[in-house]
Amino acid sequence: MGRLVPAVTRALDILELFLEGDGTLSAPDVTRKLQLPRTTVHELLTTLAARGYLAAIPEQAGRFRLGVRTYQLGSRYAEKLDLAAEGQQVAREVAETCDETVHVAILEDTDVIYIAKVDSTHAVRMVSAAGRRLPAHCTSVGKMLLASLPETELETRLAGRDFVPMTPNSITDPDDLRIALADIRESGIAAEHRESNPDVSCVAAPVRDRTGRVVAALSISVPMIRWNEERETELAELALKGAGELSTRLGHRGSA
Repeated sequence: MGRLVPAVTRALDILELFLEGDGTLSAPDVTRKLQLPRTTVHELLTTLAARGYLAAIPEQAGRFRLGVRTYQLGSRYAEKLDLAAEGQQVAREVAETCDETVHVAILEDTDVIYIAKVDSTHAVRMVSAAGRRLPAHCTSVGKMLLASLPETELETRLAGRDFVPMTPNSITDPDDLRIALADIRESGIAAEHRESNPDVSCVAAPVRDRTGRVVAALSISVPMIRWNEERETELAELALKGAGELSTRLGHRGSA
């Protein structure tokens, strides 16, 4: 772990003080509670207020409360919690239907992070965990999410990236990836065949929020001993249905 930045630590200490009491504080209150120099406290309060993390209380001169920026951050965090909770429930329903491992994942830069997972009951199944991070180009959920990005944003994310393989079947050429993503946009479904795990294939479908934006992907992973073209088609339809259900729970009302 890198070195902690003292100024950032002090700013966060100040914000956390507002979790106590009535949620209002003055500069002298902060100085007393944190034992910091008055000048330092004044500068930090001024900076936090200028950035919207604190707001002056007009009717109480010299006192502050939490600002709108903290509400925005909290709301974004709550959105992710809702997605994870709803994703886990839908993943469970999909897994009960097909008895295979189901994941829900989000995109972060050029990686995917699994936020929900339900295991198959079969003895032979995929070993993974919620919270795991994998390169997007090696997974069906990742390719689905990359394919859903606007072209300019996709190119920005891919620029200068090394496409490190996870298996011999992983895509390592940027042009091959672009072709695969174009096919996904056309079909509306993503698949990967032994690209992240030499013994597993997957299919994935997009999850949309109330605005229609793709915010996650739902996948079904199957060991190769239970995989064939017919099974792939069947599971692709189920992934689309599950992703559609999760989208509905997130407020999406239009067609995918």
